[in-house]
Amino acid sequence: MKVLAFSDLHMARNRAADLVAASAEADLVIGAGDYCNSRQGLDEAMHMLSGISAPLVLIPGNAESAEELGDAAPEGVHVLHGSGMTIDGVRLFGLGYGVPPTPFGNWSCDLTEGEASEMLDRCETADVLIVHSPPKGYGDQTSQGLSVGSTAIRDAVERLQPRFAFFGHVHESWGYRGSLGRTHLANLGPTPSWFEIGP
Repeated sequence: MKVLAFSDLHMARNRAADLVAASAEADLVIGAGDYCNSRQGLDEAMHMLSGISAPLVLIPGNAESAEELGDAAPEGVHVLHGSGMTIDGVRLFGLGYGVPPTPFGNWSCDLTEGEASEMLDRCETADVLIVHSPPKGYGDQTSQGLSVGSTAIRDAVERLQPRFAFFGHVHESWGYRGSLGRTHLANLGPTPSWFEIGP
């Protein structure tokens, strides 16, 4: 399976056009949150992605709520938040929002580490874990050198050992690639990122 993944679109029309064009070669497209800005413009952001014909799986970032994303997503788009699904034999589980809570204000959709742990505990197995926030210590470095990722997400990666864990959120670490156990980690960013999932 050829997977196209991205995060943190933030209403960038040129980035959306690149993703839509690239998606013609994809078997599955995954978005790891933050399509709009501060809870504004989500309908427009979803319209920008409406040309994607491959199966599209999205999780909410901290810039949009799960309910808002479910309402705005085009028909046939799958929204995951504390939930999972299987597509062509590939098991996916998604958890959105900022973890731990961000300092960005009341507009930000966040979870505490405890809340995130409870939701991640619903997942018994996954080939791909899709989260908005990075696991603590991996692809979570700010420009000040701070590690702002989530311990709950790191614990879930260690427990589940999915093939891939995709995330975004920390813009300064876009493009990060690493591993935790047997799991390949990727802080995606808004440019097309390609991954292969074999049998």
